[in-house]
Amino acid sequence: MQNASLGAHYVVNLPAPDDFAFWRERARSLIQCDVPPDRVSWIEPGGTGDLFAQEGPARRQKRLPTPGKDARPVRASKRFMKLARNAALHSDPERFSLLYRVLWRLQSNPRAMEDKADLDVRRIEELDKSVRRDSHKMHAFVRFREVESEDGAEHYVAWFEPDHHIVRANAGFFMRRFSNMNWSILTPRGCIHWDGETMRESGPAQRSDAPQGDPVEDLWKSYYASIFNPARLKVGAMLSEMPKKYWKNMPEAELIPDLIAGAQAREANMVETGALEFEDKPETLGAIGTAIEKCRKCPIGELHNQAVMGEGPRRASLMIVGEQPGDQEDQGGRPFIGPAGQLLDEYLTRTGIERSETYVTNAVKHFKYVQRGKRRIHQSPQAKEIDTCRWWLEAERDIVKPRLILALGASAARSLLGKTVSISKVRGEPIPLEGGTELWVTAHPSYLLRLDGEAQEKQAALFEADLAAVRERLAQQEA
Repeated sequence: MQNASLGAHYVVNLPAPDDFAFWRERARSLIQCDVPPDRVSWIEPGGTGDLFAQEGPARRQKRLPTPGKDARPVRASKRFMKLARNAALHSDPERFSLLYRVLWRLQSNPRAMEDKADLDVRRIEELDKSVRRDSHKMHAFVRFREVESEDGAEHYVAWFEPDHHIVRANAGFFMRRFSNMNWSILTPRGCIHWDGETMRESGPAQRSDAPQGDPVEDLWKSYYASIFNPARLKVGAMLSEMPKKYWKNMPEAELIPDLIAGAQAREANMVETGALEFEDKPETLGAIGTAIEKCRKCPIGELHNQAVMGEGPRRASLMIVGEQPGDQEDQGGRPFIGPAGQLLDEYLTRTGIERSETYVTNAVKHFKYVQRGKRRIHQSPQAKEIDTCRWWLEAERDIVKPRLILALGASAARSLLGKTVSISKVRGEPIPLEGGTELWVTAHPSYLLRLDGEAQEKQAALFEADLAAVRERLAQQEA
C-alpha cells in the first residue's frame, strides 16, 4: 500500500446520502493508500432530505491521496458487500465511518464478518435490518391517489415518510409494479416520478403537496371492511407489521379502530353461523394430534393415509419444519423416519444439534401421493393446501414456543411466512417472526438425495453450513 502523509486527516464530502458507489470508490482508494479509519471523515450533504444534491467538488476530490500502480487490491467479502449496500442507506450519520472501519479490518482479517459477536459487525447487521424493514413498509403502505393533470391524463400521487434514504433504491420496485401508470411518490427525502417510460427525480416535498383523497378510496375502504376477518385478528401482530405512524397515509386505516372494536361481536356471530374455518386451537399437543386425524379441510386428508403429528419436547428451543410426511412416515406414524429423515439425523449429529431436544414436524400433516401400481409416488402440496394446514402448525408453535425455527424447503418456509420465498435468497440469515422467534431457511434433505457429483457436494456443504449457523445461534441465545 502507498503510505499517506503522516498525520494528515482527510475529509470526504459525499454528493448524496445514499451514494454507495461513490463511497466504495473513495474507500477503495483510501485503503490502497494505507489511510486508517481514524484519519478519515465522511461528510454527507447537510440536512435531511438532500437526497438529490447536485454533483459538486466532492466528485473532484483533490485533497485525497492517489494509489500507486503497485497498490494491492482491496479485499471485501460477499457478506460485507451485501450488508453494506443496505447499511449505506441508513440515516445514522456514522454509517460510512463504520463501513470504512470494517473494510479496513477485512484487509488483515478476511473473515471478520463471520464474528457475530463483533460489535461493528452487529451494528452493520442492525443497519441492514432496519433499512430492509423500511423498504418493506414503503412497498406495503404507499397508497396512490388520483389527481388531475394539466393535459387531462390520469396521474397518481402518493405520500410516504421513510426513516432512511431508501427512496431512490426502491424506485425500480414501483416502476415494475406500476409500469402502466403515470405516478409520483413524494417524500421529505426526495421524490420520484414515472411517466410510463422515464424515471425522474426531484427534491424533497411536504405533506401538503400530496392529495388528501379521491373517489376510488370509498370503493377500496368498502372492500377492506368486507375482507377484515375478526377471527384472525391479533392486534399486537398487526401493530408490529403496520405501525400507527403509517395510518395517516392509508385510507383504510381510519376503519381499523371500529373494526377492532366490533371484532368480538362479529367473531361470535361467525361461530354461531358456522362460518369459521376451524374451531378454537387445541391447547395441548395431544389434542392437536387427535384433531388432525379428523381434519378433512383439503383433499390430502381424503386420501388413504394417516395424520403424522410432530414429536419432541413440549418446550424445545428449536423447531424443525419439513414439507409433509413421506411414505415411511405415513406408515410409521412418526415424522422424519424415512431416507430424508435419516440424512437429516446425520447432519444434525455432525453439527452438534440433538434431535432428542428438538421438536420436529411438517407443514402438511398428511402424505400427498398418487398411486402407481403398488407404489405411492410423492406429490408436492399446493399453496392452498399448505396455507390450510398452517392452522395446525401455528397451534404447535403456540404450545412449543421455540426460540428458533428451521424450515426445510420452500413449502415449510411458506407455511411460516404465508408466502413463497427463494431458498437461495433467504438462507443463512434470520427472519424475525411474531413473538420474537427467528426463522432460518435451508433446503429439504430430500433435495440432497436427488443430486449427485459436484452438485450434491455443493448443496451438502451449504446444508451443513446452514445447520451449523443454527447451532451457533442457539448457543448465543443460551449464553
